[in-house]
Amino acid sequence: MKLKGWLLAWIASTGSMAAVAQEYTLHSPDGKTELRITVKDSIRYTVSFNGKMLLQPATVGLSTSLAQDGPWKVANTKTSTVSQLLHPVVQQKFASIEDHYDQLQLNFKNRFTLQWRAYNNGIAWRWLVNAKGAWQVTNETANFSFQPKDSAWYPVEDGFFSHNERLYHHLAISQIKEKQSLASLPALFSVDGVKLLVTETALLNHAGMWLNGAGDNTIHAVFPNYPIKKVATSDRDEHVETRENFIAKKEGPAELPWRIVMIAPEDKDLLVNELPYQLAAPSAGDYSWVKPGKTIWDWWNNNNVYGVDFRAGVNTATYKYYIDFAAKYGLEYVVFDEGWSDTRSLLKVAPEMDMEELSRYAAAKKVGIVLWANWLALDQELDASLNLFARWGVKGIKVDFMQRDDQQMVNFYERVAKAAAARKMLVDFHGAHKPAGLQRTYPNVISFEGVYGLEQSKGDESKSISPEHNVTFPFIRMAAGPADYTPGAMLNAQKDDWAPHWTNPMSMGTRCHQLAMYVVYESPLQMLADNPTHYYKEPECMQFLQAVPTVWDTTIVQQASVGNYILTARKATNGDWYVGGMTNFTARTLTLDCSFLPAGTYTMHTWKDGINADRNAQDYKMEEITIDRNSKVPVVMSMGGGWAARIVRK
Repeated sequence: MKLKGWLLAWIASTGSMAAVAQEYTLHSPDGKTELRITVKDSIRYTVSFNGKMLLQPATVGLSTSLAQDGPWKVANTKTSTVSQLLHPVVQQKFASIEDHYDQLQLNFKNRFTLQWRAYNNGIAWRWLVNAKGAWQVTNETANFSFQPKDSAWYPVEDGFFSHNERLYHHLAISQIKEKQSLASLPALFSVDGVKLLVTETALLNHAGMWLNGAGDNTIHAVFPNYPIKKVATSDRDEHVETRENFIAKKEGPAELPWRIVMIAPEDKDLLVNELPYQLAAPSAGDYSWVKPGKTIWDWWNNNNVYGVDFRAGVNTATYKYYIDFAAKYGLEYVVFDEGWSDTRSLLKVAPEMDMEELSRYAAAKKVGIVLWANWLALDQELDASLNLFARWGVKGIKVDFMQRDDQQMVNFYERVAKAAAARKMLVDFHGAHKPAGLQRTYPNVISFEGVYGLEQSKGDESKSISPEHNVTFPFIRMAAGPADYTPGAMLNAQKDDWAPHWTNPMSMGTRCHQLAMYVVYESPLQMLADNPTHYYKEPECMQFLQAVPTVWDTTIVQQASVGNYILTARKATNGDWYVGGMTNFTARTLTLDCSFLPAGTYTMHTWKDGINADRNAQDYKMEEITIDRNSKVPVVMSMGGGWAARIVRK
């Protein structure tokens, strides 16, 4: 790491000093990334990689009720180097994470501090404010400047009220116009082939960051200001009608969220980047009780089970059927989604649901129950609801429909995480903003939606929930943290044969495209979204779905291209390896290099697209071959296809 500051001044005819600037340089530990910060009337930065500038000069700043942006004067600086291993409670990608960075801290004369970090795979900055009493953050400047030839995968939004379930528009930077291009995070940019992903983490007691066009090939941060008047328009939707002229309220010293720019020379590097976890606030207390796992889910299949001797629906008999299925295949959980209770009060159980009996039945079968919770009802009855759930032995809650990330709502997330942790319950946030570090601070927060997922296939007339989307979002949304896409469809169709159907939905792409998602997609609480009746009829697929875990010791992405294909190998905690390959609408053959395996002989069980999968997407073939670490295995995928494998030592 290098640090230098110098005086740039010109002297007027009177001999007085007219301008002062200071410049600082910070390098990544491997020396490939260079971050330059210039402090004068404003604070400007650039980012270079291997000697080539990736981010053009752009400004950062902070305005509060204590002080306004500039003129900025550095009182003193502090530098440090950190190299340590982190051991996640919930192993999303790795059992251990190398946390190695160089840090530059600029302490300003106005009680503000700006911390910069350079990693081998990205840079980050955040503000610290040393204050007493109450104050407000009135504005934060975070600009990202590009060249006209650069491009973006940009999650365009209509407004701050959103589920953040977006498609990614591939746009030239020049197309992202001022005040017309609001986007949620993360967003991905391409600069001379290098990918830059912008997101945030350590989002606590603050409003979430969004992006908008600023003109001159610059993207700038925008924030939902603190709400004044809110109006509930339904049992779950609360809209903000008026807002304050500040972003967040603070009390005493405060640390603002980290602003992150991931740097990926190859697309596959995005899929193993852990900066949002590394920069998040560590957890406090014992979370060893957190149990990741798979769950059967009722909502997507509309409780449309058949071949049974009871009337299917939201009733005790149907959920016993789900519990029996989970017990048979060793699934850890069953989700009871919307309908088990009154949506306006979680204390009022649906008349055909005997929760006492279902709780007893699930416990006897060693299956945990996860209960859906409308956020508005939970917010109004948090302790009473969770106390009731605890009495039933409920293992988790799925909290839905928040659709905001202003400071009040961000604080709701943390309040729920704390209250659930106190009762040893997991939390899965749906209708949610992107992960922003809460999963490290509260490891019981096990997954998030905030992704355009399989549920869209129930009503997506535009056919946007496609294989192309499925191999795009992992490079963007999944880089921020776990993504509850809810895979597992057993009714599969190619694009021309596919249509949305609410009560008997299907997925676009092949059966093996769905199976591969359980390796490619990361969610420590992973759903089996389809009908148990369908799964019972697919014993070969259930061999894979029963075995595949939801957390990993090691992740190796062998080949990947945004919007085109992904080939990922992961090591389970028991030493078995799993491989998932996915492609867009282009049929392709990749090669799996098995050199990641230790010495020895292995059996590889494969599930691959059938020869007619381009016509009938449900066509697949299961095979078994012997391999070792010298093997090169062809991964043949049909259009919209996939490939899945389990590797066990002989």
